[in-house]
Amino acid sequence: MSNWKLINQTIIYDGTFNGFLNIVFQCYSNKFLPQKIYDEKTYSPNFLDKTMYIDTDYTKSERVFNGINNNIGYEVLYNSFYAFLSDEKEKEMNILKYICEGFDIGPKINTMITVSYVYKVISMRRKALSECHKLKGLLRFIEVGENIFYAQVHPDNNIIEPLGQHFIRRLPSQNFIIHDKNRNLYFLYNGKDYTIVENQDIHIPEITLEEQKYQDLWKMFFKTIAIKERKNPRCQMQFMPKKYWKDLIENPYDV
Repeated sequence: MSNWKLINQTIIYDGTFNGFLNIVFQCYSNKFLPQKIYDEKTYSPNFLDKTMYIDTDYTKSERVFNGINNNIGYEVLYNSFYAFLSDEKEKEMNILKYICEGFDIGPKINTMITVSYVYKVISMRRKALSECHKLKGLLRFIEVGENIFYAQVHPDNNIIEPLGQHFIRRLPSQNFIIHDKNRNLYFLYNGKDYTIVENQDIHIPEITLEEQKYQDLWKMFFKTIAIKERKNPRCQMQFMPKKYWKDLIENPYDV
């Protein structure tokens, strides 16, 4: 990409992965790199910026998706998607360079760890996957209606979709809601299909009496098996960071 043109423009897009693939399409087709890339939901207009808005065209995003998979390899597609879920700043610029360079040199892009944007993409992918893996074991569903279960999470990364798909595989016939409270995103599954909605006030009913009984039993069990004299919050936080405690039914401080 050494001969690519660096344009004095800021690209704005809709914040979706398909929208980002349209940026890849435009940049690779015209051999240019923008100064910055922003999600339209987080961009604050600046009179110094020359902006270019790129619409999401699903035909183009599908071409890029298939092009990455067929010409660079599934691993690059996998790395790019999970890195995109990261909450890191400038993730789009790093992934853009990673994919465009991959189109030029092929699968060996993944061996070039000393290149800053390759290292950052792989690092972002690891962080997002690591948090997703932790929450698969930590997520606590509560019954809030007849055959409806709800769980709230406060993840650092935007991992609600892979997290929700994991629980679809685990609970294929169960209606459930996963709520990312940091981004006000809801993953809604009705036993057949799922959708993700954003910034909507969805009424969550009170927990059922049966659920309250199970919660009381769990809290009693948690306190009973604990050895008060061996309480070690620092050790607990090494295995389960304190930022996740607010989403637990039990409170580690209560033992």
